[in-house]
Amino acid sequence: MPKAKRIHVEVMTPAEALRRFGEVWRTAAGDGKVEPTIGVGSIEELSSLLSPKRMELLRYVAEHPGLSVRALSVALGRDYKNVHTDVTDLEEQHLLERDGDGKLTAPYDEIVIRAPLTRTSRPRRDRVPG
Repeated sequence: MPKAKRIHVEVMTPAEALRRFGEVWRTAAGDGKVEPTIGVGSIEELSSLLSPKRMELLRYVAEHPGLSVRALSVALGRDYKNVHTDVTDLEEQHLLERDGDGKLTAPYDEIVIRAPLTRTSRPRRDRVPG
């Protein structure tokens, strides 16, 4: 069975985002494998990006690739304008892709979500796991 393609969505501070960018840059420069990550600034932003309606939409597209936005809105029983807005926002974050004919696909099999509740739960390089 092929390995699942996954993307991480994480709540992080600007300083964490900058640190992560440096790590990714060094890893990629050394031909290391880097899993894509979307950084958001707050739990509210995370909840907006991956709202229940958007998660339903992403799951549906993953299971039924090749739909148009209109066909997707009908299948989900949602207003076309709202589905179009969600699709556009999810495309901007690379969570959805559209081919030349406007057909939608979900490029990832899994979304890994990380939302620390306290500052001490955020990863630090100088802390030893365990």
